[in-house]
Amino acid sequence: MDNINQQPIVRSLLENDLYKFTMWQALLHSHPGAEAEYAFVCRNAPAYPLAELKNDVEAELDRLCTLSFAADELAYLRSLRFIKSDFVDFLSVFRFQRHFIEVTTEGEQLRVVARGPLVHVMAFEIFVLYIINELYFRRLPQDDSILATARQRLADKIALVRNDPELRGPDETFTFVDFGLRRRYSGAWHEEVVGTLARELPEHFPGTSNVYLAKQFNLVPIGTMAHEYLQAFQAFGFRLRDFQKASLEAWVQEFRGDLGIALTDVVGMDAFLADFDLYFAKLFDGLRHDSGDPVVWAEKAIAHYQKLNIDPMSKRLVFSDALDLPRSIALYKRFLGRIPTSYGIGTNLTNDTPHQALNIVMKITSCNGQPVAKLSDSPGKTLCEDQTFLAYLRQVFSHPEVKS
Repeated sequence: MDNINQQPIVRSLLENDLYKFTMWQALLHSHPGAEAEYAFVCRNAPAYPLAELKNDVEAELDRLCTLSFAADELAYLRSLRFIKSDFVDFLSVFRFQRHFIEVTTEGEQLRVVARGPLVHVMAFEIFVLYIINELYFRRLPQDDSILATARQRLADKIALVRNDPELRGPDETFTFVDFGLRRRYSGAWHEEVVGTLARELPEHFPGTSNVYLAKQFNLVPIGTMAHEYLQAFQAFGFRLRDFQKASLEAWVQEFRGDLGIALTDVVGMDAFLADFDLYFAKLFDGLRHDSGDPVVWAEKAIAHYQKLNIDPMSKRLVFSDALDLPRSIALYKRFLGRIPTSYGIGTNLTNDTPHQALNIVMKITSCNGQPVAKLSDSPGKTLCEDQTFLAYLRQVFSHPEVKS
């Protein structure tokens, strides 16, 4: 265990979520001069104060800023048809700059803030999260029973899928992917989980958001956009009411039919559907759920497609909010034959151990000197430091306040 605890956490700059690369490319091409701020937040109570990790986080960030993309990693990215050659050329000379990110403490709280060019500081997020996560768990008890329990839970998940004949059909098969990089227990365990699922459930487990592991295990790298992409458009000079339409249009122009799953919950599903007209509904392949009741959300999506005279069976719904396999399977069976579905499972795959997982995020808080915000359909997920802007955003989109 001591040897493991001394190993650097970041193995490669490729070990990032795919949607970071896709948003990075889109924003580099459309708004290369934008400035932004990102802030780290822990939403639940840790077993010990995260402030104790400050020096170790600093050391890991120092090392992160020495890394560059390897030639084979750049070649892999270039092989993805939606990644453009000039973006790979940019990545070939990219280096993280340490002065753009600051680590401080406030009492027992750990503060991490990245400020600078959007196309630079946006790339810190996933690395910061899994650095903090792994450092945190390295300090908790690590006897053999921890991974033994985790392996048994993984075996139970595999059996749950393998032993259910309803998950395999002539027209549709239940599929789920790994979305667990940000809050994983460790890099070694994440690798074991993905390798095991790829080997044991090949027809049900096609991919992972972790580009490094997708390359390693010959899986499909999965991801399109996250909240930060749409939020940034709140500060790009469009009428606030029009930021969603502007961001979706920019995405279509960048990827020309690839990566066609749109995220719906930056200002709530109802406000999203008001902007998701026939034009966008035909251009995008489907929608991703990340807050609020998943059944209510899916019913709204199906009704919207039907209202536009689009066959829901020609589209796809992707669920990704705090999922585990039983919940995913229940959703799959509920909507089977009505609309194709797939599932991105995160913490429950890569950090299902006897230790309580951290609920940590690092979100964009401002862009071009203006506050930006997400209005969640779930309690506790709204994040904005400027309450005046938050109230204005709610007013513009008629969004009810969701109480914690």
